[in-house]
Amino acid sequence: MRLLITASSLLFLAAPGTASQDHKEKVPAATPAGKPVDCLRLIDIRETKVRDDSTIDFITRGNKVYRNTLNGSCPQLGFEKRFSYKTSLNQLCSVDLITVLVSPGLSQGATCGLGKFQPVTLAAGR
Repeated sequence: MRLLITASSLLFLAAPGTASQDHKEKVPAATPAGKPVDCLRLIDIRETKVRDDSTIDFITRGNKVYRNTLNGSCPQLGFEKRFSYKTSLNQLCSVDLITVLVSPGLSQGATCGLGKFQPVTLAAGR
């Protein structure tokens, strides 16, 4: 069992944006570029891009992209575009949970489960 330790929590923030109604515009096409992995090392995660309520792209060192399709829709994630997670390990895994950060004041919103991390090649310009 994993222990959740607040002291080791990491917070990913992105500027909130308006949610587009066009799903294709929000989530760029991606081509699988290898087998999915269960975990990413925290030290390797350079940036995250929330695409919609169920899709997050994790960009790692060397600009490798891992698409995570959550286990179901995570309300307000696509609108707020920011989340937090807590872990006592040095990696983020498919069994971990994220929590949407809601404005104003970054209060906690929905808590949702991550899926596997699929390495992908994004369509040009994304």
